[in-house]
Amino acid sequence: MENPVIILGAKGIAHPALEIFNSNQVIVYGLLDEDESLHSTEINNVPVLGHPEDDGFLKLIGKKTEAFVAVDDSKYRKFLVEMLHEKRKVQPVNAIHQRAYISTDAEIGHGNFINAQVTVGAGAKVGSHCIFHTGAIIDHQTKIEDFVQIGAGSIINAEVTIEEGAFIGSGVTIVTGVTIGKGARVGAGSVVISSVGKNETVFGNPAAKVK
Repeated sequence: MENPVIILGAKGIAHPALEIFNSNQVIVYGLLDEDESLHSTEINNVPVLGHPEDDGFLKLIGKKTEAFVAVDDSKYRKFLVEMLHEKRKVQPVNAIHQRAYISTDAEIGHGNFINAQVTVGAGAKVGSHCIFHTGAIIDHQTKIEDFVQIGAGSIINAEVTIEEGAFIGSGVTIVTGVTIGKGARVGAGSVVISSVGKNETVFGNPAAKVK
């Protein structure tokens, strides 16, 4: 990547995303965050410049810099991604840790956060704007749609489908062939042995619907 990056967001995954870009010798121009108390502060010597919707900073993106959206909340992340599409006609770049393993025939979209020790297996298909925390395993032939978040140490076994916007907590195991519906949530440490419906929340071993 030749151009510097502006990171939208200065909390949550922003700090590890900054570390990923630094370790890949990518210059981070600055961060943008809606929390005004963070403006004019620094994270690891990189300044928090202002608000992510400030046109003065946005106009740099697409010409002189790339963008990465480092926001944990999927609704706000989606809003910022759409804003970049509309105002700057750009796709956010991926932040992929040097110690992640991506199979040579896996497919990966744009704007994903893939932290250290993440494995993406053969034939897996990953959409865009997903968050994979440290040590998550995405096994072969798995399909992950856009805006999915997978917690640290979770194991997503072969041929699983995780639909758009689903949230998988830390330490979850999802067995082969299961589908996790759009917007569903799986609590930390759960073992999922059957499919989870749209917007359902499940928890436990075996995972059961939370009413």
